Formats: sequence, structure tokens, C-alpha cells
Amino acid sequence: MPTNNVPMVAGTMQTDPRSGGVKRSSGVTVDESVKEAWAQVRDDKNSEVDWILIGYDGNSKTDMTLISKGKGGLETVSRQLQDGVPMFGGARLSTGRFVHFVHIDDNVPAMKKGRTLMYKNGVFNVLEGCDGEIEMSPGLTEATMGSVR
Repeated sequence: MPTNNVPMVAGTMQTDPRSGGVKRSSGVTVDESVKEAWAQVRDDKNSEVDWILIGYDGNSKTDMTLISKGKGGLETVSRQLQDGVPMFGGARLSTGRFVHFVHIDDNVPAMKKGRTLMYKNGVFNVLEGCDGEIEMSPGLTEATMGSVR
């Protein structure tokens, strides 16, 4: 308990025990287009979309939007990653499982890396039904992805 009578504030996306277990917001806003595209990925009858990429909306520091979507699995989505641009995404695997990821390469500025990691749970909460997270990198395929965390 703080001795200086200053209340403690729980960190981003932590459960605050003083609020009865209510999770605090990370401050990220995810555009409705992301939810709609993710529903397409999750739709068993839709064979045209099996991955999505999510990124910052223009110069915004808090708004995420759909960057692209398509067909071709991890191999195709991994070719869409941009150097120096942090991205989130999700995909349907050939096994029918769903995974999500965040990609932050070494050329992303430090402040943007930190902000992106802070928003990770907020974005992943929109990608409902995922079996886990994978480590995304350019050129990744299902055969080379390793295990799902």
C-alpha cells in the first residue's frame, strides 16, 4: 500500500483488483472493418479470405484499421509485411485452426514498438476464436511456422 496517499493505477490491460476485476482499456480503437474482415476469415463458407492484416490508420497513434485481406494463407500474408511498419493480423490455417500475430521488425522506431505492444491485447480481443499466437516473419509458411503459443 502506498504510503504517500497517491492511488496506484493498474497498467494497461491488467485487471485492477480495486475495481472488482474490471479490465482497463489499452486505449486502442479497432475499426469495424477489421471485425467484418475477421468474420469473413472465420466463415467456413467463404473461400476467398483466409487472412487479414491490421495496422495504424494513417498517422493515428491509437486507431487500427484493416490494411489488407486475401487468400493464400501464411505464405501470402507473410509477403505483405512492410519494412518498418508494425502490423497485426490473423489467419486460418489449412488445418482449420485460427491464429493471430503481431509483426514488429527492427526498423520500427522504439516508441512505436512500445505502443504497438501495449495495444496487442486490445487488437487480439477483436480476433475472436484464435487457437494462439504465432511468430510472424517475412517468408513464413505453415511448414516453417513452428508451434502455436
